[in-house]
Amino acid sequence: MTDAQAQALVHVFPLLLPEILLTGLACLVFLGGTVRNGRHVWAVVALGGLSAALAAVVVGRSAGQLSGELNVAPVLFDGLTTLGRGLGIAGGIVFVCLSWCDIDDSRAADWHACLLIVVAGLGLVAAANDLVMLFTALEMVSLPTYVMLYLARAGDEGKEAAVKYFLLSVFSSALLLFGMSYLYGLSGTTNLTQILRLQGNLGAAQETPALAAAALVAVVAGLGFRVTAAPFHFYAPDVYQGTSHSAAAFLAWVPKLAGFLALLRLFGYVLPPGVSPRDLLGAGLSDQTPILFWFVAVITMTWGNLLALLQENLKRLLAYSSIAHAGYLLMPLATAPYLRQQQAAIDGIDALLYYLAAYGAMTVGLFAVLSVVRDGGRPVETIDDLAGLSRGHPLLALTAALLLFSLVGLPLTAGFTGKFLIFFGAIAVQAEHAYLFTVLAVIGMVNAAIGAWYYLRLVAVMYLRQALAPPVPLRNVAALLAIAACAALTVALAVPPGSTWYLHLVRRVTLAASG
Repeated sequence: MTDAQAQALVHVFPLLLPEILLTGLACLVFLGGTVRNGRHVWAVVALGGLSAALAAVVVGRSAGQLSGELNVAPVLFDGLTTLGRGLGIAGGIVFVCLSWCDIDDSRAADWHACLLIVVAGLGLVAAANDLVMLFTALEMVSLPTYVMLYLARAGDEGKEAAVKYFLLSVFSSALLLFGMSYLYGLSGTTNLTQILRLQGNLGAAQETPALAAAALVAVVAGLGFRVTAAPFHFYAPDVYQGTSHSAAAFLAWVPKLAGFLALLRLFGYVLPPGVSPRDLLGAGLSDQTPILFWFVAVITMTWGNLLALLQENLKRLLAYSSIAHAGYLLMPLATAPYLRQQQAAIDGIDALLYYLAAYGAMTVGLFAVLSVVRDGGRPVETIDDLAGLSRGHPLLALTAALLLFSLVGLPLTAGFTGKFLIFFGAIAVQAEHAYLFTVLAVIGMVNAAIGAWYYLRLVAVMYLRQALAPPVPLRNVAALLAIAACAALTVALAVPPGSTWYLHLVRRVTLAASG
């Protein structure tokens, strides 16, 4: 470690207080769970820790922005860090409420402790300015997830889901580490700021070095597993089906958030302070990066939507829905370099950061609805199990319909605003091969129409079909609060002033990146 790096650590270490609080509390909860069981006790403790971490983020935000010039440190505290921390902590609070009554008393302490570590890992992923730090932060998200999948559901199905996710996640981590090793070999440093400066010179070259292309493929493959991008998605349907609704909701959003935050840092879509934009900002490893994301986005959204049409199991259907939405989220990574070069009104990364929050609200909320509904005393598993829900509990059915309409992308929902920003951003690209991005937008719209078929099918089953014994909800106040929060966000993010405020927030992140 150089003197500059040591001095930088002295200044930025106090700014890691939210992650220190969460990790330290997680250790105490692990220890406390050995002497006392009780879901209510440890859920309250977890909520208290997340609230304290959120307060630390708010209090330390101004100081963190002042320290952004310390690019030699392994962590940065810019707008992306603050946004990533906020999304992670907010999501953590929702997941505590969602899993409050879904976890056995004997396992609650371990579950909530793992959740606290995951939230701390998300904050470090958003702040990472070093390959070693980024990989460590991603593992802080992945390793507790294996344990949470095991704790979420007793029996052979839960164990099978945990083992499948573990084995495939280890393989993806190996691919990511392989790509990072090439980055280090090309640049001679693990500092992301220095690597991005060197990559600017590589991107300006007429020919991309073979090692840079290999690093590009390996990194996208390693992170593609986390965001369920094709062809690295195949674990998702089996793992979702084998675990609980709350754990499936966790898998549908948290790894995506971590994966896309890592992609933004690694590929220079959000630049560290003091780094000048390149001619094609975001083409970090090569000018072929947008084309790679173009193909991955098309394959991912098309494959996910087509296979979702064939599903009868609700969790498998939502697993393929999650894959399709990963394709929509990959579209801005292909368009952002060109939109930023054009100085377009809406940057592609604005759309990505907006849709990450919107997708989290509508998907987690829908899983929360499924977690509280019971069909004859058992959890709902198939589409037919939802028949007659509007008669048994009309308010819950209406909330589920709202969330499904948002997944479709109907107006006055966050899903509509997010898809509008993504698709019309692709149409707005002006480049040598602009027609490719127009085709990308058309493919995205066709896929949204395909997705509408199976989402609206669920609405039809709830409202138009009768059941001998309509499903009824559990008396789970915490999960109902999570449902209400997700539904409120789905509407608030779609209409002013909520949509205006959040878009302004993400715009500040991308404007700071574009210098």
